[in-house]
Amino acid sequence: MNAVLTPSLRRDLGLVVSQIRYEQRSYWRNRGRGIFTFVFPLMFLIIFATLNQGVRLHNLGGIPYDDFFVPGILAYGIIGTTYVNMAIGTAVLRDQGILKRMQGTPLPRWAYIAARIGSTVLIVAAITVVMLAVGSIFYGVHVRLSTLPGLIAILVLGTAAFTTLGIGITRFISNAEVAPVIVNLTILPLTFISAVWFPVNGIPTALADIAKAFPIRPLADGLQYAFNPHTGGAGFNGTDIRALAIWTAAGVYLMLRALRRPQGEVR
Repeated sequence: MNAVLTPSLRRDLGLVVSQIRYEQRSYWRNRGRGIFTFVFPLMFLIIFATLNQGVRLHNLGGIPYDDFFVPGILAYGIIGTTYVNMAIGTAVLRDQGILKRMQGTPLPRWAYIAARIGSTVLIVAAITVVMLAVGSIFYGVHVRLSTLPGLIAILVLGTAAFTTLGIGITRFISNAEVAPVIVNLTILPLTFISAVWFPVNGIPTALADIAKAFPIRPLADGLQYAFNPHTGGAGFNGTDIRALAIWTAAGVYLMLRALRRPQGEVR
């Protein structure tokens, strides 16, 4: 183990940990970002779950609406924390020249990106715990131990896919000012046809096919599958896992391309 962790690598890993701490302080001190990515999903959870408390979804086997909506809005929270936060933040850092200046600092560029991703993972873990606690305490939505493996798999793949896609999308963002517009245009319309807010049984085939072509649907569906009281086994939905794995690979490719391209170049 010591042979693998060379002094240089140990130093870089120490820098990653220090940068993660800095990123965490920066995130929680930024009230606007915290409200958008952390408070908004919780607010939507409380509003929708309260308004529909006691409602059962007969087209989904009569399960309570809350068992459907809590994992759906959790998917929305994950996307906001990963894709939205990373895309806008990376575009700002690129325009300010910070990514370029990293080459002249003791912190390697890969370590800086790793730290930002690590910080994002911590925020995803926090919002997951908080939202599941609220769902369990106030709305009777419980995480079942039997389907916990499937739930964890979807959380990991969903976080990986949308984090890498968030960095990768900056290739197509000309400047930080238009980043919020582009990011929200690529997310918000899809949430309404991807079963985040309500079941989409019976929607036009064309819209259903569009939803299946993007990663929001498999993330929401995978989480809902793990929470569905009728789900047996370990909670793995192979179709959703495969789709998120493919999008993770695509996200890694786009991320590497985005980080390689010259500052300001958009293709």
